[in-house]
Amino acid sequence: MRLQRYAGNPVLEPRREHPWEARAVFNCAVVHHNGLFHMLYRAVAMDLISTIGYAVSSDGFDWLRLDRPVLEPASESDTKGVEDPRITRLGDTFYMVYVAYSEQGMRISLAASSNLIAWERLGVILPDEDNKNAVLFPEKIGGRYYLLHRRLPDIWVACSDDLLHWTDHRVIMRTRPGTWEALKIGAAGPPIKTDQGWLFIYHGFGEDKVYRLGVALLDLNDPTVVLKRQKEPILEPEEAWELHGDVPDVVFSCGQVMTNEVLYVYYGGADRVIGVAMVGMPEVLDFIRGEAAT
Repeated sequence: MRLQRYAGNPVLEPRREHPWEARAVFNCAVVHHNGLFHMLYRAVAMDLISTIGYAVSSDGFDWLRLDRPVLEPASESDTKGVEDPRITRLGDTFYMVYVAYSEQGMRISLAASSNLIAWERLGVILPDEDNKNAVLFPEKIGGRYYLLHRRLPDIWVACSDDLLHWTDHRVIMRTRPGTWEALKIGAAGPPIKTDQGWLFIYHGFGEDKVYRLGVALLDLNDPTVVLKRQKEPILEPEEAWELHGDVPDVVFSCGQVMTNEVLYVYYGGADRVIGVAMVGMPEVLDFIRGEAAT
């Protein structure tokens, strides 16, 4: 399985006229709801403080955005910024898992919304530890909520009955020495349910200091079980805007959408702009149903 870039990339760039997003826009969540694509993206001001912006699109490529952030620092846990949103819909509520950054470090936090613009903060949900790359599964499994997160350098899963208190932390995927994902790995957007398992996009970082994207398949009833994991990345930095920016050699995703038989994977390029790459359902099915080493 391999992603193909949209020819009109990047689809979102910084705006100098908006101080809160003048330096960079990247690492976005995207959901498809009521026939529209909704994007929540990390925006960085020239003072390096991150906020979360909102944009909407009818086709997933051309975006209209609000001229103000929808989430910004407002507590002791996020004095240095709110970063890297990942959004999951559960029932009629959208939940944003994001990184709250302060002098105490990076903490996984949660917010909720009914309309993707007005957000209620629910607080830090993994206290007392530096953590990133957390995302909720889009439904309960065995009567419990599941959360993917990253305790360095691997991908972990935790369970909860109320979305606020998390237990049963277990490693589900480890780094692979000597490969493109040798140093650390982390979740992209929410896993997508298929008849064969949870389609899971993730990032990897290797000895060459390059961020790439990979794909795996998790068991439907027990997502701690990795059924398949493709050896080769599905996307790696090649374009100038992926190779050069605030952080060079980066493609990093926080969200993907499956609609109209196409998987759209949105990603930050070199921590400065946003692009999208796609793959058709036939190729996704080849990965899901075919032979793949784990």
